[in-house]
Amino acid sequence: MEDFEKLGVFYLGRQYDLAAGKALDALLLYDSKDLVTHAVCVGMTGSGKTGLCISLIEEAAIDGVPSLLIDPKGDLANLLLTFPQLRGEDFLPWVNAEDAAKKGLSVEAYAEKQAETWRNGLAEWGQSGERIQRLKDSAECIIYTPGSTAGVPISILRSFARPEPAILSDAELLRERISTTVTSLLGLVGIQADPIQSREHILLATILDAAWKQGQDLDLAALIQRVQEPPVTKIGVLDLESFYPAKDRFGLVMALNNLLASPGFHVWLEGQPLEIGQILYTPSGKPRIAIMSIAHLNDAERMFFVSLLLNQVLGWMRGQPGTTSLRALLYMDEIFGYLPPTANPPSKMPMLTLLKQARAFGLGIVLATQNPVDLDYKALSNAGTWWIGRLQTERDKARLLDGLEGAAAAGERFDRRTMEQILAGLGNRVFLMNNVHEDAPVAFQTRWAMSYLRGPLTRDQIKALSGNWQSAYAPAPAVTSAAVTPESAAVPPSGAPPSPPASAVAAPATSTETRPPAVPPDVPVFYLPATTAGQLYRPTVIGIAKVRYLDKKNGLDETRDLVCAAPITDGPIPVD
Repeated sequence: MEDFEKLGVFYLGRQYDLAAGKALDALLLYDSKDLVTHAVCVGMTGSGKTGLCISLIEEAAIDGVPSLLIDPKGDLANLLLTFPQLRGEDFLPWVNAEDAAKKGLSVEAYAEKQAETWRNGLAEWGQSGERIQRLKDSAECIIYTPGSTAGVPISILRSFARPEPAILSDAELLRERISTTVTSLLGLVGIQADPIQSREHILLATILDAAWKQGQDLDLAALIQRVQEPPVTKIGVLDLESFYPAKDRFGLVMALNNLLASPGFHVWLEGQPLEIGQILYTPSGKPRIAIMSIAHLNDAERMFFVSLLLNQVLGWMRGQPGTTSLRALLYMDEIFGYLPPTANPPSKMPMLTLLKQARAFGLGIVLATQNPVDLDYKALSNAGTWWIGRLQTERDKARLLDGLEGAAAAGERFDRRTMEQILAGLGNRVFLMNNVHEDAPVAFQTRWAMSYLRGPLTRDQIKALSGNWQSAYAPAPAVTSAAVTPESAAVPPSGAPPSPPASAVAAPATSTETRPPAVPPDVPVFYLPATTAGQLYRPTVIGIAKVRYLDKKNGLDETRDLVCAAPITDGPIPVD
């Protein structure tokens, strides 16, 4: 067994002599428990940042640590491309035909060349196909595609359900959960709402707060119904109709209803429920590498999903016992736009909370970016490890140095000049590790990744990799959004590929509708008693009369009792 095969130690590469420009024999072994103080990886395109982070995830998986990965670019699906036998035929379906053509090779010859490159690269770094097999045996890798059926879809049915007791009992956490949920939902329908000024935000927040405190779960359909008929009569000190008249509320109702009724939204209601514990582990307890691929979503959908996901992670985390060891890993491949220095997108608040509190629960957070200018370095002062690769511009270097200097202001002395000289000497796959748990920064060259790094996968390739899991979460026929209830949420499958429980997707629609349709506020609405069994009463006009016929000449005198009934119809003559 190699020196790096130790529990709790991540093999990331070899130390590097910047002056000599070569790797040393000394291994770069990273203590996994250092990740509970979080990490940041910065480097331009081509610096080797993705390879370093994938190697980190591979090491965590071998140690039995599950990972939840947010993948805005599509690179992390490469983690499924692991081939223990390292044969050309294994690589063949995944090589890029254009790359083969540029080199004047057939696809088959290029695949064999890639296999040879991987065999040699792994051997150079003391690895082999046996270690790849160990990686595959240690963790199950799966691609989730929210809002798409390319991979395993994610159901957000319970995303508006009441949070865990740990969240409900903490006023600040509850307020954060409500605010980020409402802001992300409004962003999905194109409303950029201020939590203090926006009537839409205040109303939705009030509805969620009232429902959750009463122990009620909501889905999107129920939320729309409560916007039309709110469960409160006052907002603050104002009457509801003065604060937000029904005529104005109807515009918000239609915006949310259009979202629910849109042709593609049903995909958001099918598949794996957004339950973090079920995503991180199989029912048998095997850890997962769970990849949340969001490259196919637009900006509003990405922000909506990432915000919901971070809130779910926060709720799951608060339900775990405290620990000083690494329990799970949360990794985001590009943090740009989700943790900016000045703006406050819905993702920022839960991310800040995780950075502050996750350490106590053993949740390590790793954030990567190639845009060091647009980062909240004050928030990232909680990160104990920085991996810094080659940067593109002097502006990037200056901003990064400013951020590192500010983050270190309350701690040890920061030598800006020395750090600047080191950053100038970094090359491809060479990083500087600044770890608060170590005595000094260390330069190192990253090891060869066990996964085949072929770049972003196409939709068809993701579908091919997810075939077994897709069949496990195939949606039931004739699903309608209105028929979906919180009880539709499911438990995860068992086995690989699993047999899905019947509740894994939204239930088929039935003939019984439980909610009235949304109508404009100026249309009068009348209700009849609901009757689903027994006699059915219909409106009818009844006439009762006593008729007497008297004919003295002929000696006739007869009296009859008459009862006549006529239904009331919607025709021009209601009673005929």
